[in-house]
Amino acid sequence: MRWPCFLLLVSPSLTTAATAQTSATSPKALQFDVAQIPATRDSFVFRLRGEERGWAVWQYEVRALEMTQELVYTATSEFRPVEDERLRVVVNRVTGQPISTFHHIDLFSPRSDTVMVEHDLAVQRGEISGRRRVGTRSGGVKIVPVSRPFAPGTVLSDYVFLAGAVSNIAPGDSLAVPAYKEFDDSLVTLRSGGFRIYATRTGPRRVVKGETLDGAFSFELVRSGPVVPTPE
Repeated sequence: MRWPCFLLLVSPSLTTAATAQTSATSPKALQFDVAQIPATRDSFVFRLRGEERGWAVWQYEVRALEMTQELVYTATSEFRPVEDERLRVVVNRVTGQPISTFHHIDLFSPRSDTVMVEHDLAVQRGEISGRRRVGTRSGGVKIVPVSRPFAPGTVLSDYVFLAGAVSNIAPGDSLAVPAYKEFDDSLVTLRSGGFRIYATRTGPRRVVKGETLDGAFSFELVRSGPVVPTPE
């Protein structure tokens, strides 16, 4: 799903949620220690106003290279009757820097002329480049080239889910981090919004739940299993 950028909210036990409020102090840099993310395959259930409406599978795969390691995050989901999606993000597991991102969403709203959105982007030598595609109900596909500077320290908006459990956030923090919104081809500051996530702080670090602030929509971890290797 195309989540808004937001400041994640964390809970060590799921019994309480720590709310991050804007602090009067200078913002600190938000960091994601992706080396702490375990290799796993997590399954979630989607609920809308208490009714089950779909599912998601997130997988974190660690790949050892000659001089470093990569973390390959893949996600597939179905939110009935609105959309299906596929996502693949590759990051450097040592530095946390993004390497590439692919995201494809099929849309089923009868009120929208857009039936598909997709991006396929890579980060190299201080630039993010690739293409975005938009499909319409008439069968046409618009291809939009993407090429813009990508400064060191910038993250992808998907990092909130990919690495939310291994951030350096604490209650009361005011945070500032540049984030690239893949579908909008724009740079923003990752900040608070209309969504919260819950993550473990002991044992394997992972996201276990998410919900809108009004509680209408939520997703929750239902099982974890071994990684299924993806193609290179």
